[in-house]
Amino acid sequence: MALEIEIDLRKSLNENASAYFEKAKKAKKKLEGIERTIPELGKRIEKQREAEGKAKITQIRKRRQREWYEKFHWFFTSDGMLVIAGKDAKGNDALVKKHMEKSDLYFHAEIFGAPHTILKSGNNSAPQQSLEEAARFAATFSSAWKNRLASVDVYSVLPEQVSKSAPTGESIGAGAFMVYGKRQWLRKTPLDLSIGIDDKTGRIVSGPKTAIEKITRKYVSVVQGGIPKGEFAKVVKKAIEEKAKGDVVQIDDVLSMLPSGGFELKK
Repeated sequence: MALEIEIDLRKSLNENASAYFEKAKKAKKKLEGIERTIPELGKRIEKQREAEGKAKITQIRKRRQREWYEKFHWFFTSDGMLVIAGKDAKGNDALVKKHMEKSDLYFHAEIFGAPHTILKSGNNSAPQQSLEEAARFAATFSSAWKNRLASVDVYSVLPEQVSKSAPTGESIGAGAFMVYGKRQWLRKTPLDLSIGIDDKTGRIVSGPKTAIEKITRKYVSVVQGGIPKGEFAKVVKKAIEEKAKGDVVQIDDVLSMLPSGGFELKK
C-alpha cells in the first residue's frame, strides 16, 4: 500500500517538511501522554473493580439473615449439633434463661471467668466426640486461654441442675448460676481452636479442629501467644484469604470468633 502525503502547493518544500515535523512532534507528545496515562488508568479500573466487589460482598452480608445463636460464641460439632456459649454476663444470663431447654446439656469450665455453654442435643445425650468438642469449646472461651493454661477441667450437667436460686443467706450476681447434683467430668480438657470459612454458608466459623475440618479446608489452627487480639485478627484474615483464593474475610467476623488473650498461628 502506497503512502500518500498531502503537500500544500502554496508552501515551499522546506515549509511543508517543517509543518509535518511539527505535527509529528505533537503526535509524539500525545502518545507519550497516553503511555503515561495507561498505568494510572489501569490502577483506577482495578480500584473501581475492588470497590464494586466489596460493595457486592457488603450487599450479600446485609441480605444474609443472621441466626439467633450468632450473637453468642457458637459452632456445630462433628455430628452437626449446635453448641453456644455466652460472651459476657448478660449473654450468660440470656443463654440459660431463654435458650437452654430441658433436653440440652450444660457445660462449664472449672475456672473463674468461664462462659455458660450449652449443647443443643434434643435428648440430654450426644456422641462422645460431640461431648468432648463441647467441653473443649467451653475451655477455650474461658479465662484459661488468657492465662495460657494448656488444659482445664470441664463438667457437664442436665439443665434441671442449673438454677438461679442461691442457698439461704447467699446471693448470685449477673451471669452466675448455681449447679446442684452430680457432675460428669471431663478432666484436663485441652484448649483447641481453629478458624475458617464454612464451604456451604460462607460464614466465618471457629471451634475445635475436629469440627472445623469437617466443614472446610480453608481454615487455620490457633494457639496461645503474644499477638494481641486486634492485630491477630489481621493475621487470620490474611492466612484464610490465602487459602480461600478469592473469598474476602471481614476483620469483625474474625474478632467475634476469638477468646480474650494473646495468639499466634499453629505451625
